[in-house]
Amino acid sequence: MRIVLCYPVESQHLAQIQAAAPDWEVVDAGQEQIAEQLPTADIYCGHAKVPVPWDAVVAGGRLKWIQSSAAGMDHCLVPAVIGSEILVTSASGVLANQVADHTMALLAGSLRRLPVFFDAMNRREFIRRPTQDLHHATIGIVGLGGNGRRLAEVLSAFKPTILATDWFPVNKPPQVAELLAADELDAVLPRCDVVILAVPLNETTRGMFDARRIAQMKEGSVLVNMARGPIVVEDALIDALESGHLWGAGLDVTETEPLPKDSRLWDAPNLILTPHVGGQCKTRIDDMTNFFCENLRLYREGKPLKNVTDKVLGFPFPDAD
Repeated sequence: MRIVLCYPVESQHLAQIQAAAPDWEVVDAGQEQIAEQLPTADIYCGHAKVPVPWDAVVAGGRLKWIQSSAAGMDHCLVPAVIGSEILVTSASGVLANQVADHTMALLAGSLRRLPVFFDAMNRREFIRRPTQDLHHATIGIVGLGGNGRRLAEVLSAFKPTILATDWFPVNKPPQVAELLAADELDAVLPRCDVVILAVPLNETTRGMFDARRIAQMKEGSVLVNMARGPIVVEDALIDALESGHLWGAGLDVTETEPLPKDSRLWDAPNLILTPHVGGQCKTRIDDMTNFFCENLRLYREGKPLKNVTDKVLGFPFPDAD
């Protein structure tokens, strides 16, 4: 058996994985060699950010399991993989604490209007301007997977009313006032002061927040996207910010990354933009390796794996209650 890795492991991580599968070969392909090494893998763990020959890999019939090192699965859930017998597991929840940290930074910064005050500071202008409150706000979380559930826990300290939508509206956590089906999103949006996106990118969510849906959001509300850039139609978001329909927005992801120099987002009012750093943390590779090794142990023992993913929807099936 051959395990091929494509995430930034160091020597101690390689040793840990090898110890979990002492009789199997472990190969650190990295981004530089993943296209060449992936067709030789029985098990693949990583997130290829370069083109890889997925059609040829599937046709070869050797690959049995993909362990994504990211919560988002669009990097590997191509049609050939979706239609295959390859088992796919995600890293949903592994980086949930960091995603919650970053969401709070974007959300608080937008509500307290930090872009406006930073601009005023650069002009040496000391003028009070209106702000909004996070305490007791009505917050909508679109997608209640590992990241969404951790967000609900963190946000609960601010005593909000949390409304959530999900494809599997089951196992409602106590911090969530209402957990609704995904197709009830349109009814939820007008009730929310804040909307946070935590859904995967798939054919259903691509362009989900277009002009029509953004217009359904409450006047003066805030949109935070911690998911994937193409879920939001950027021109529609910018129009809503410029018109004042939205109070503000926080984006950690954009439709094109890196963001082009001529994008309208750079000049959008009351927008906080960060370069897809929501999952960063000092222990990220340690945490991912620990998770992979646990799933590797289960795999070798023939037991059900954690975060087995619905390959069409792009996220794990919910745990049993």
